[in-house]
Amino acid sequence: MILIRVPFLWVTGIALYPFVLIKNKKPSKSLLFHEKIHLKQQLEMLIIPFYIWYLTEFLIYYLKYQNGYIAYMNISFEKEAYANDANYDYLSNRSFWAFLKYIK
Repeated sequence: MILIRVPFLWVTGIALYPFVLIKNKKPSKSLLFHEKIHLKQQLEMLIIPFYIWYLTEFLIYYLKYQNGYIAYMNISFEKEAYANDANYDYLSNRSFWAFLKYIK
């Protein structure tokens, strides 16, 4: 994980393999772990397909809920990361493509 601080970032953190862009000088441990989960997801999906799948889910949920935040919170990758961002042993026990169990 390569951290890059971007003070004008519109979110607190974003994973763009192999980088994690962060807004604040001292990000929380759970934020960094959340982004680390995304890096794992990106790597196991061979990076570009991850972004296609992510955007597709976002668009489907946006059309369903007509709300960007709700659409974002329903993306399977985000559900997995939020559900496990405080479980710092998660990645050592995580199964391959674990995000699939978070799809509605």
